[in-house]
Amino acid sequence: MPKSRIRKKADYTPPPAKQTAAIKLTNRAWVAPVMLALFLIGLAWIVVFYVTDGSLPIDKLGNWNIVVGFGFIAAGFGVSTQWK
Repeated sequence: MPKSRIRKKADYTPPPAKQTAAIKLTNRAWVAPVMLALFLIGLAWIVVFYVTDGSLPIDKLGNWNIVVGFGFIAAGFGVSTQWK
C-alpha cells in the first residue's frame, strides 16, 4: 500500500502589528477658565437675585432670573465636556 504524503505545516507567523493612528490633540487651555467663569456668573446671578429681593439683575424677568442663572451653570457643564 502506498504511503500518504506528509503535509508540512507552515511556521507560525504572527499577525502584523497594528498601526496606531496619531491622535491630533488641540490645545484646550481655554476650556477650564470659560467653564469656571460660566459657573461663577450663574452663581452670582442667582445670589444677586436673592439678595436684592428680585429687583436686580433684571427687574422685568422676575423669577426667570433663576432660570438665566441656571442657564449659565448648564452652559458651564456643556463647556466642561470639551475638557481633555
